[in-house]
Amino acid sequence: MKRLFTLLVLLFSVVSPAAAQQLGDRGTGIPTSMFGTYIGRGELILYPFYEHYHADYYEYKPEEFGVVGSEDLKGRFRAHETLLFVGYGVSDRLAVEFEAAAIHATLDKSPADRSALPSRITESGLGDIEGQVRWRWNKESATRPEWFSYGEAVIPHYRDRPLTGTADWELKFGTGLIRGFKWGTLTARGALEYAKASSSPWDFGEYAIEYLKRLSPKWRVHVSLEGVQDELELISDLQWHVSPRAFIRLNNGFGLTPKATDWAPELGVVFTLP
Repeated sequence: MKRLFTLLVLLFSVVSPAAAQQLGDRGTGIPTSMFGTYIGRGELILYPFYEHYHADYYEYKPEEFGVVGSEDLKGRFRAHETLLFVGYGVSDRLAVEFEAAAIHATLDKSPADRSALPSRITESGLGDIEGQVRWRWNKESATRPEWFSYGEAVIPHYRDRPLTGTADWELKFGTGLIRGFKWGTLTARGALEYAKASSSPWDFGEYAIEYLKRLSPKWRVHVSLEGVQDELELISDLQWHVSPRAFIRLNNGFGLTPKATDWAPELGVVFTLP
């Protein structure tokens, strides 16, 4: 990790090529929370998409579901989620986002679970409801990377549903750097998280290193390592730009650590309206 951090510091501090090459992969927009997706001033992004979650070792405690048992156990988790993402570029520096989901989730309890928990738990209904504000501090130049920050809020709902609900307010405060090169664009970011329902509300949140490359006017690829504490995923994202105002995204997340979701594919169409 020390070597990786040192390498990132060196990469983000070197002199970058001409502006046209810096922005060739991403354009001039503000980075959104969607991988490899940027938004300009006055643009509206609509992104309906589907996501699946597949985890054979989902960690849970029986007491989270209202029965006796505080032991950490691992069950079989599956979920299907349909979501709508909406983003708007307020200015060259400011963007806002909103996202809502509908979800159907099941948990098959661990064979080692001797509690009164049913063998299968099913929950469905409204998923996460969240919003973000994103701010760009400066645009990338030949001597310095682009610097941005963001804040996120997740609204509590279905407090008694551990699989699909949100027990209380969850907040996130993050920042990141972007640097363009001839061989692609790098982004590094990290965040702090606040979960009011947790016994330790403040903690280190998500962190990521992202790589973006435009292969042609129609195709763009994105690869990243993203984690939350000890859950780390490898994420790939393929974008097919079918028109100047729409592109298809095929995204896959692969768990690299035991607590991470094993596989999380995503498919949707991004519409950008001027």
